[in-house]
Amino acid sequence: MTHRALAPRLPSPLEEARDERFERHGVRLLLKRDDLIHPDLVGNKWRKLVLNLEAADGRPVLTFGGAYSNHLRATAAAGRLLGFPTIGVVRGDELAGRPLNPSLAQCAADGMRLHFVDRSAYRRKSAPDVLSGLLDLLGRDAYVVPEGGSNCLAVRGCTALGEELRGLADVVAVACGTGGTLAGLAAGLGPGQRAVGVPVLKGGFLGEAVGELQRAAFGETRGAWTLDDRFHFGGYARVPAELDAFARDFEERHGVEVERVYVAKLLYALLELTREGAFASGARVAAVVTGRP
Repeated sequence: MTHRALAPRLPSPLEEARDERFERHGVRLLLKRDDLIHPDLVGNKWRKLVLNLEAADGRPVLTFGGAYSNHLRATAAAGRLLGFPTIGVVRGDELAGRPLNPSLAQCAADGMRLHFVDRSAYRRKSAPDVLSGLLDLLGRDAYVVPEGGSNCLAVRGCTALGEELRGLADVVAVACGTGGTLAGLAAGLGPGQRAVGVPVLKGGFLGEAVGELQRAAFGETRGAWTLDDRFHFGGYARVPAELDAFARDFEERHGVEVERVYVAKLLYALLELTREGAFASGARVAAVVTGRP
C-alpha cells in the first residue's frame, strides 16, 4: 500500500557526469539520483522508511533526530501524505522555548508532534527505561523508528539500492550517518562490486555499526564494503569554505544541486580518492545522491 500511495520513481535514474578531473585517471563518474525518488521522501529516506511504515500499519510513528534532521522531516512528510500521526523526539531541551528553525517548522507544519529532551537523556534514548518513559508520555501504541531510521527493516529496504546497480558500476559510494544505507547497499550489490562509505560525522564508530546492522537484518555480514573517515570536515553539518566552494563548482559543471551535509562530502571524497589512485583505470564509480538542498 505504501508503495502505491506514494508513487516513488523507482529505480532511480543513473546518470553519467562527464568530468575531466575523473576522466584523466580513467574513472567514469556516475550519479545514482535517489534525490529524484519522491519530492518529499528523498533518497535513502524513502528506502529506509518504506518497510517501517508498512510495519507500523497506520499506528503513530515515534522517531528521533536533531534540530536539522532530514529523517524527522521525511517521517513527518510521510505522515501527512499517508494520514498517520508522527512524533519527533528532538535532541536539546533548550530548543523548546525558541522559535522553530525551518526544518522543525516544516515537521510541525506536516503535523508532527515535537517533544524536546535534554542531551543527556537523548544519548540514552535507546535504554529501556528512557524509551519506556517516552512511550508512557507520548503514546504506548506508537511504532518506534530509531534515529536516522536505521534498523533491520531499513537495511532490508536499502538492499534494493544495491540491486538496482548490479552490473552497472564497479564501485558504489554513499555518505554515511548511521550506517543503515551502506549496510543495505553492500548487501544488495552483486559479485565483484564493492561499496564505499564516507562518514559525515567524527568518531570512527560506523565500522562496527554497519556490521551489527547487517547481522541483525540478515544473520550475517554481506557484500564487500569499506569506510573512509577522512572527509567529515570537522563533524556533522560542518561545511567549511573549501567544501562549499567545491560544491558550487560541481553544481556549475554538472547542473546538479549538491546537498552540503552529506552529498558534498561524498563527491569531494570521490575526487580525492580518484587522485590518490584508489580506483582502477576504467572503473565505473557511482555516487549515491541521497538528498537535495
